[in-house]
This record gives sequence, C-alpha cells and structure tokens, in this order.
Amino acid sequence: MTVQLDHVKQKAKQVAKRTLWIVLASFLVFSAGYYFYRTYTISEGSRSGNLFKISKKGIVFKTFEGQLHLAGSAMLTTQSTWDFSAKNAAVYAELQKFEGKMVKCHYKQMVHAFPWQGDTDYIVYKVELVQ
Repeated sequence: MTVQLDHVKQKAKQVAKRTLWIVLASFLVFSAGYYFYRTYTISEGSRSGNLFKISKKGIVFKTFEGQLHLAGSAMLTTQSTWDFSAKNAAVYAELQKFEGKMVKCHYKQMVHAFPWQGDTDYIVYKVELVQ
C-alpha cells in the first residue's frame, strides 16, 4: 500500500511540474506577443506646423506631451491641432527650444503605446526647425 501511495505522489509531482512549466512558457510567449503588438509601428512620417505647447505631465508615469498647429491651417481648431508624445527627455528638451516656432516633427505611430510612452500613439523621435 505504501509503495502505491509513493508512486501516486511521484506521478502527481511530475504532473504538477509539467503543468507549471507549460503555464510559465505560455505566459512568456503571451507576454512577448503582447509587448510586440503594443509597440508595433503602424506608420512613420513627419508633420510640420507651429509648436504651441510642450509639457511634462502624468500622475504615475511622467510623459512629455505636445501640440502642433498644423501648417496650412488658418484657424486653430481641433482638426488643425495634432497631439503627440515625445520619445524621451532629450527630444523634449529639443522641443522646448522650438516652442512658438515652425517645426517639422518626425514620428512613429504605434498600435497602442504603453502608458509610460505617452498619452498618444504618435511618438516623436526627432524634431527640426523649419526655416
């Protein structure tokens, strides 16, 4: 009877170990897939306009947010305003230098950016002053 009980315990331990490894592997594959989905770039491009707002904001994650009044628009409306997030502090510092001026922002549009990347899905990684 004891031999049978030991055999059952050993089998249960093997099944538990195998199940744990399967769950762990599934979690890793799901996490990697989710990360790549959230950071996948839909489009890349540039937009030009007058940079009229750049700020650091957030409660938990401090992100760098800005607004651009698109070139060619006479009036400032919601359709002529482009909201974006700056990639990092270096881009934010560059944007601060150009506030109130005509700039060209190079961006990547993500499927759905993580909260620490910004409030928008448009991530500006480079900015140039337009002469």
